[in-house]
Amino acid sequence: MNLIKIGKIVNTHGIKGELRIISKFPYKDKVFKKDMPIYINKVNREIINTYRQHKNFDMITMKDYNNINEVLKYKGQKVYVCKDDIKLDAGVYLDEDIIGLTAIYENKDRGTVKNIERYAKNTLINIQNNGKTYLIPYNSNLIDKIDIEDKKIYIKDIEGLFSD
Repeated sequence: MNLIKIGKIVNTHGIKGELRIISKFPYKDKVFKKDMPIYINKVNREIINTYRQHKNFDMITMKDYNNINEVLKYKGQKVYVCKDDIKLDAGVYLDEDIIGLTAIYENKDRGTVKNIERYAKNTLINIQNNGKTYLIPYNSNLIDKIDIEDKKIYIKDIEGLFSD
């Protein structure tokens, strides 16, 4: 089973067993929903009962938990979902699918995607090659094609994007 981290339980909320999760996962609507199985600390399988957003937190309750005392044990734990349970639209990829791909620019290998960095206003692809790090905005203006089967990401020909 391939588990994908979607957040961390930072606290409880109220007395009814609601959990406060901090998450930068980009497809929250695909994972934070009723009856979605989650794995706390990669071990405990639970089922989401309710979900709501509160400030910058994702708030969930789990089936068969109705009291704060029952969920306190999960405080500080990481939350995962099974990759097979996430149903993404065509042409949409998880960060884990893109990390490790070879970046192709002007028909040349420009390095390997090492990380996807998510910030409040934009997302950057971290490409490393021979000790150099390149940060490329992750948007359709710069990404031409993502080929998961061939393990390549094609970057549009934009002058000055990579310095030699």
